[in-house]
Amino acid sequence: MDRMQRMYRLHQAISSRRYPVSFQLLQEELQCSRASVRRIIAEMRQDFNAPIEYDRVQNGYYYAQADGKAFELPGLWLSSSELYALLTAYQLLVQVQPGLLDVQLKPVRERIEKILAGRQLGSQEIASRVHILRMTGRNVEPACFQTVAGALLQRNSLHITYHGRGNDQTSSREISPQRLVHYRSNWYLDAWCHDKNALRSFAVERISAAEVLPQRCFDITEDKLDAHYASSYGIFAGEPKYTALLRFTPERARWVADEHWHPQQQGCFLENGSYELRIPYSDPRELVMDILKYGPDVEVLGPDELRQEVKTRLLAAMANYQK
Repeated sequence: MDRMQRMYRLHQAISSRRYPVSFQLLQEELQCSRASVRRIIAEMRQDFNAPIEYDRVQNGYYYAQADGKAFELPGLWLSSSELYALLTAYQLLVQVQPGLLDVQLKPVRERIEKILAGRQLGSQEIASRVHILRMTGRNVEPACFQTVAGALLQRNSLHITYHGRGNDQTSSREISPQRLVHYRSNWYLDAWCHDKNALRSFAVERISAAEVLPQRCFDITEDKLDAHYASSYGIFAGEPKYTALLRFTPERARWVADEHWHPQQQGCFLENGSYELRIPYSDPRELVMDILKYGPDVEVLGPDELRQEVKTRLLAAMANYQK
């Protein structure tokens, strides 16, 4: 029987009886030494604020009631490793998007840290040992994110004011949120746009105002969402129309062969050690950017339109250095 089980047994022993429970009976219920029983009682008081009192007259332990309410243990029981995992997840969220859910999660974090401290297990190492390097991430207004996330989970429609970077225009829309997506260090909201009568993706940091509407969401099935958003390349949605064929040099192949570009990608090594990768796509813009970052280590073999687009970009980049 581990420590958490003994705590639960002690709680059951005290709460299930109308009269104070003797130390001997607690020792039998917990199947441990007298010192262990004392330690469990002390930890219950410290970790869970359990109002365990000792009645000298009846020679037993009982729960002191506050305002007539019986004490109950928290419903979630976690081991030390599970508590560390929660704190690590919290640390990851803090670094992915600083300040996003600080107000809501701070009491939980403080409670976990107090429990770990009570077990002589420190939590300070997590902040210094777990890091995410957040590159090119754009900041999201926490209040706006919480409004969007709340409507998404409660399945309510939203009225948003949205500024699109591409067209530099602001619009007001009624949407039915479907999914929040964290992609390349930024948050996106996949939603059904009632104005366009179609699925759209919205960069959350470009939502300047969000109001939860009383009407329920128009729901899209998981299969339809996956078919629309996950089948093409990157953030651009739609059925794939083309397949890119890329050839990487033997030096770069050792890295690319282990990379995940697309769920339906196909790759193979050639005899000379180079690596060929086939990727379905509909919109080439994001794919072109990913190809360009490999510079001389990749060649686009097809389609011809994609090959020409990458070539044009490379020539334009070279022109910047020839002035």
